Amino acid sequence: MALTSHDQVLDYAALDQIVGRYAALLLADGAKNGDRVASWLPKTLSACVLPLAAARAGLIYVPINPLLKRAQVRHILNDSGATLFVTAQGRAELLEPEDIPADCNVLIEAKLYGRSLDHDPLPLSNQNSDDLAAILYTSGSTGKPKGVMLSHANLWLGAVSVAHYLKISRGDKVLCLLPLSFDYGQNQLLSTWAAGASAFPLDYLVPKDVIRAVERHDITTIAGVPPLWNQLVDKEWPPETADKVRRLTNSGGALSPQLIRAMRTQFPRADIYPMYGLTEAFRSTWLDPTLVDLHPTSMGTAIPFAEVLVIKHDGLVAGVNEPGELVHAGPLVAKGYWRDPARTEERFKAAPTQSNFGGTAVWSGDTVYRDGNGLHFFIGREDEMIKVSGNRISPTEIESAALASNVVLEAVAFGVPDDRLGHSITLVVSGNDRDDAKLTAYLKSELPSFMLPTRVIWNENLPHNANGKLDRARVKSEATL
Repeated sequence: MALTSHDQVLDYAALDQIVGRYAALLLADGAKNGDRVASWLPKTLSACVLPLAAARAGLIYVPINPLLKRAQVRHILNDSGATLFVTAQGRAELLEPEDIPADCNVLIEAKLYGRSLDHDPLPLSNQNSDDLAAILYTSGSTGKPKGVMLSHANLWLGAVSVAHYLKISRGDKVLCLLPLSFDYGQNQLLSTWAAGASAFPLDYLVPKDVIRAVERHDITTIAGVPPLWNQLVDKEWPPETADKVRRLTNSGGALSPQLIRAMRTQFPRADIYPMYGLTEAFRSTWLDPTLVDLHPTSMGTAIPFAEVLVIKHDGLVAGVNEPGELVHAGPLVAKGYWRDPARTEERFKAAPTQSNFGGTAVWSGDTVYRDGNGLHFFIGREDEMIKVSGNRISPTEIESAALASNVVLEAVAFGVPDDRLGHSITLVVSGNDRDDAKLTAYLKSELPSFMLPTRVIWNENLPHNANGKLDRARVKSEATL
């Protein structure tokens, strides 16, 4: 089977048929080659099929996270210049006429499947591999969402790469929990299908829904982000259900050693795959499961089809254990930001002269280093570095220490301007049992004095963006009000 969506089960022949019929329907409803077709849907059959149907029709797919609100939906529809907009009747009623471009045709999802049966399936696409296939909008936590342009090659090679290093096989059953508008979530479908495995999209309300889905469908693979893993390991799983899971993948934030141990305990038969990525290049690195226990804080090495370099300020490749900016080159690099040449020029630049691929590279803005084994380690984002009394500090160092204390579940550290020190450090944490004394004692035992926070704020729950990642900008904004 290729897809189980609610009560609909499709084998690969049926999936191909419905993709072809949807593609024909999109063209019949007025879309032309290169037009944008947007969707604002949960994980329905249409949401799963549209990425392939739009590509087959020569259209550019623009998925909108179903958790976004009216203002963000309006921005994405108008910024992308969508010609078709697929959504549910109830969602359409939340929008005003001025929210939708004047020449955009609204398609109500409930009618799509039935209407598609009136069309003969469109044959396989003959689009150029470099043509645009999708625009994925970032969550917009630091401003209006910006659209990352992805080609057919970007999506296909990303799917093949992930299916290869995760060793997904035809017998695997992949539970798709992440938003399909998120590059990580969309790739779950594409990499599953590239391997000939089975995809099970799920909109879950509580962690118990995930447990039930694993039990019901014999799920072998779950992908998540750290906040989701914290929820899942905190629940009681029947041992026979947890034993079904053979593969856990993570991106969208680093796994702490504490969380890795909890995942190991909860899912003793599963391999853990930590990964690092950025939407502008889909994904850059992965850590082989055999190395996770020895190097739990490592980002690993470049994924297939990616070239990762660590470049110093002088433009030279950094030496072993020497910090520099992570630069990603190769065919997974996106085509830039939609209708935003200025920001495209800032992030998408010529690859370093030492690159084997050359061409355009993504300069991530993330500071990392590479050890003697070729493994990469994250230090921090240049624009988030904290400077105290002349010392440059990565927030990650403080956050990692807080997580390792076993007192907190999540942590965000940032600098606050200080006339005397340059920055003072604020640490915002969440946890089930507030224990200031234990946290403070642990931090003092692990960190030098200049890294110790001058202020610790406890929140019951830290905010997350629509993709499930910690919303660092909002955490900082709320803490500094």
